[in-house]
Amino acid sequence: MAAFGQEISFLLIFSGFMYTAGQFFAQPEQVHLSYGALPDQMTITWVTFSQTNSSVVEYGLSELDMVAVGSSEKFMDGGAEHRVLYIHRVTISSLTPGQKYTYHCGSKYGWSEMFTFKVMPKGPYWSPRFAVFGDMGNANAQSLARIQRETQEGHFDAILHVGDFAYDMDTDNGRVGDEFMRQIEPVAAYVPYMTCAGNHENAYNFSNYKKRFSMPGGDGEGMFYSYDIGPAHIIAFTTEFMYYVEYGWLQILNQYQWLEKDLQKANLPENRAERPWIITMGHRPMYCSNSDDDQMCTNINNLVRVGIPIDHKFSLEDLFYKYGVDLQFYAHEHSYERLWPVYNRTVCNGSSSDPYDNPRAPVHVVTGSAGCKEGEDPFFNPGFEWSAFRTSDYGYGRMTIYNHTHLYLEQVSDDKGGEVVDKMMIKKTKHGAGTYACHLTPDKF
Repeated sequence: MAAFGQEISFLLIFSGFMYTAGQFFAQPEQVHLSYGALPDQMTITWVTFSQTNSSVVEYGLSELDMVAVGSSEKFMDGGAEHRVLYIHRVTISSLTPGQKYTYHCGSKYGWSEMFTFKVMPKGPYWSPRFAVFGDMGNANAQSLARIQRETQEGHFDAILHVGDFAYDMDTDNGRVGDEFMRQIEPVAAYVPYMTCAGNHENAYNFSNYKKRFSMPGGDGEGMFYSYDIGPAHIIAFTTEFMYYVEYGWLQILNQYQWLEKDLQKANLPENRAERPWIITMGHRPMYCSNSDDDQMCTNINNLVRVGIPIDHKFSLEDLFYKYGVDLQFYAHEHSYERLWPVYNRTVCNGSSSDPYDNPRAPVHVVTGSAGCKEGEDPFFNPGFEWSAFRTSDYGYGRMTIYNHTHLYLEQVSDDKGGEVVDKMMIKKTKHGAGTYACHLTPDKF
């Protein structure tokens, strides 16, 4: 018999769930949304710290009179404590396009608070609005409060988080990841929070990223996937396969082949006519002008841009140029930089009076200034000829895809109290594979 006061750890099986040392953690938390594989779907993901053997979403228009059931997965963090949490996923199908629903999630052991979401409207003839940013941490998430408020005021249809979360999700045996997911809940529980992996997610083969988020299709782990929204086809991919080859070389080939097939499908005449805008998001940039990153900004053989050294296989710049990608979002640098249309380190503006009117090359934007504990990244001067505007202010982007011909992007400075410090309107009357001419008639500097 144990002496009085001695700590006793034991495990009981009680009513089908795990009951550990007298504590039971069934309350849902870290609730977040993502788009499903079909436009009438929404996926709800959340966490409990005990097994509940039940993953349920109750939802409805005015009452919670509908139910969707999903599943849970045991996730063990790779840190020394091997902490366990249970990831719950429920995908609701056959939702009414454009309709707003109220929901909560959980089980008979505990429910989340009430949230709402709006289903994607049907077809390509509407104007989706996004917040776009990368490199947001648990500490010094300077832009988060403004993004939370604007989300709850109804300014956004979806969020694009372009890599690097929490700094880092695996830190303190995953506890920093837990807290970060709680921080973004006032955003991500109301609008789909669409993601891609950055270098700060690399621990244990990106396991915290892969398990905590639920992206549609692709490789099934959120490392690469795509979806249609309004007049756009959005592709998320990871730049990190080039830099973490200890997890295998095949991942580079698999992603490249998937990207090419996805781009080929998006460029079928009937698909490009409906959704002419192709937008990509990946973490490390092809182009930048920060003084503290020789690997990305001043390296003529930047791996994301040119692919494998020497033979330059798997060049993403060539692939995206070939298939007429319109806009490319990156982060990694803790700053904001808008580029002139560029290909192969050569500026190819649409015209001298309006560079973004039918540009002859893709447009790149680096948006990694949402705020993290590492602070801001400085620029070197005078910068490269392809840099159109740059700032180290903390902030985030707002994008509206107005229609098949006009896409608007602006950058909000949190340092300046929400002031818009940069804006751009891309106007295109012609989209498609093989439409760029930068390789034929580049601008001269």
